[in-house]
Amino acid sequence: MLNFIKSYLTAIIINLIAVAWLIYSVVRNKSKTKKSLKIALKAFIRTLPGIIIIIIFIGFLLGFLPPDTISRVVGEQAGFLGVLVTAILGSILFIPALISFPLASSFLKGGASVMSVAAFITTLTMVGVVTLPLELRELGKKITILRNVFSFVFAIVIALIMETIL
Repeated sequence: MLNFIKSYLTAIIINLIAVAWLIYSVVRNKSKTKKSLKIALKAFIRTLPGIIIIIIFIGFLLGFLPPDTISRVVGEQAGFLGVLVTAILGSILFIPALISFPLASSFLKGGASVMSVAAFITTLTMVGVVTLPLELRELGKKITILRNVFSFVFAIVIALIMETIL
């Protein structure tokens, strides 16, 4: 219950800060704020279908995979292989961080290890298999490969550290 209250208070504080900055922006320059809010609304509407699909996918995934299966594949008993599985999944999938945290929480509740979930989250945000074509074009082959390989390795290191800490 205490964690729920902390989460609730944190959400309230974050939203109050956001509202305060919005008011400040309106006072500073009403037309720029209005233009920015229109852009943000369009971006939100553009991403909403993808977010809804991902939420539905997560619901089905967790509905069809019993906790013992999750635990067996990516839990403590899966060991380092489970970490590699989640790290590879995180590298391939293109899920916004906003959605990945509730998914990670669901995996933890389903029996996944902290190390596997940490590997999933870090590779999801650091490694970009889906964005490879864009990176190759903009950064070049050498930089893109180095960035993704180092990001993958560091994600595994971060997962190991998180397992030790938590």
